[in-house]
Amino acid sequence: MVQNMILQVKSRLMVAAVEDDGMSTAEYAIGTIAAAAFGAILYTVVTGDSIVGALTGIIDRALKTAV
Repeated sequence: MVQNMILQVKSRLMVAAVEDDGMSTAEYAIGTIAAAAFGAILYTVVTGDSIVGALTGIIDRALKTAV
């Protein structure tokens, strides 16, 4: 009975030592770089002339509509 408990404790400790929940520091760094790159690309697209022109056109048409 005692040996059985010792084996259970050993197995639980092994599982706890081997499990890897969450991200490591390297994974956080890669995720942060990817998010920053995505943000830079999104900013470039949104501030491009075609998007700004389209949004300006939509706003101009909305303001010029007769009530």
